[in-house]
Amino acid sequence: MILKGNIEERACELAVYIIENRTTVREAAKRFGISKSTVHMDIIK
Repeated sequence: MILKGNIEERACELAVYIIENRTTVREAAKRFGISKSTVHMDIIK
């Protein structure tokens, strides 16, 4: 699954995935096909 487009939407989808699956940033990045840095930056902004 690749997330593109609106950063706010992507951040929400990532946050929901991480919370619901009790996963790490690394696992979320792998699942969504983006870098760990991207996940981290999206979540903290």
